[in-house]
Amino acid sequence: MKLTQRTLLALKPPSAGNRIEYDEEIPGFGARITSNGVLSFILNYRVQGRERRYTIGRYPDLTVLAARERAIQLRGKILDGIDPLQQRIDAHTEPTMDDLAKDFLDRYAKAHKRASSIRNDRQMLDNIVLPKLGSIRVRALSRREVETLHHSLKATPYRANRVLSLLSKMFSLAIEWEWRADNPAKGIPRYAEDRRETWLTAEQVETLLEALDNYVDQSAANAIRLLIVTGAREGEVLSATWDQFDLKRGIWTKPSHHTKQKKIEHTPLSKSAQQLLRQMNAARATPSLFPGQKGARVTIRRPWVQVCKAAGLATSEQIPGKRKNFLTVWKPTVRIHDLRHTFASHMVSNGESLHIVGKLLGHTLPQTTARYAHIADGALRDAADRFSEGLKLPAWKM
Repeated sequence: MKLTQRTLLALKPPSAGNRIEYDEEIPGFGARITSNGVLSFILNYRVQGRERRYTIGRYPDLTVLAARERAIQLRGKILDGIDPLQQRIDAHTEPTMDDLAKDFLDRYAKAHKRASSIRNDRQMLDNIVLPKLGSIRVRALSRREVETLHHSLKATPYRANRVLSLLSKMFSLAIEWEWRADNPAKGIPRYAEDRRETWLTAEQVETLLEALDNYVDQSAANAIRLLIVTGAREGEVLSATWDQFDLKRGIWTKPSHHTKQKKIEHTPLSKSAQQLLRQMNAARATPSLFPGQKGARVTIRRPWVQVCKAAGLATSEQIPGKRKNFLTVWKPTVRIHDLRHTFASHMVSNGESLHIVGKLLGHTLPQTTARYAHIADGALRDAADRFSEGLKLPAWKM
């Protein structure tokens, strides 16, 4: 019989299981009715010698006319050698953004990124990306959805742009892995960022050192002290091992997998850095300078908050607690990375060249150190003033 609205509604449920009534015009197209009276449309076909049955949809979600049109479209695909049922199975097993995030961290980040960068990527994925996009198929995610996520973070431009960069890298890998053909994050305009250049004054450094002397965890305190006197990155200090240091020559050899530029760096150590390291070396118990529970310590964020609080470099904020009370949370007004800026800024202000400072910081590009040029101008101006004072030049009236 030909399936119509009338013939479909006239079908009687079987006593058990289901029964299929086939259409006389479209080969393999039929209506299936179960013992509970549930009606759905199916298409039987053969492809590559295999018998297949594809469920088109249920009635009344699909009308008879819509189901017939869909059956004709599917027959056209089958004639072209396409298996609609296999396409549906593949679509349900295609990787999601959750899968891409896991493979990005396990297969790429662990091999190519520093521990601190991996930690930051994981936080962005867990707190921002995956709650919104995690269940979406990688192949199906649209540029519009990426733009919407980026736009939702516009109040924090730096964070918004880092999330966009992370997604762009993940999609580049997805293309290499043949999970999709394009990068939906590519070409989306970044927000303008105000570069933050904060450093501590000599008085603030002195107060911070006093707070470190009184802090209970002297291992963490030593890590912060070493950051102050070397200008190194947090990850370089925390991952450092004793075999990297030649205290006789005063050289710190940083391995390539610990540096941002992925190059070995031979960094001269100041007398204060050497003195600190010798004191630490006298009491060392492990190959790591700063051992943690499993291998080297990975963060000093909590000690940093406590030390900044004691040094007057933190502000308090009241947040709601679990029992309708408020908790006081302290937030440092300076970042750990600002110790690196402090090291560079004071060296430049004392007359050291940008080239020398760049070498000590491990910069490979001159423009990276150029951010401190305005401080160098101040040092040059002071030198010119000393020239004037030495000649006892008069203060000319304009």
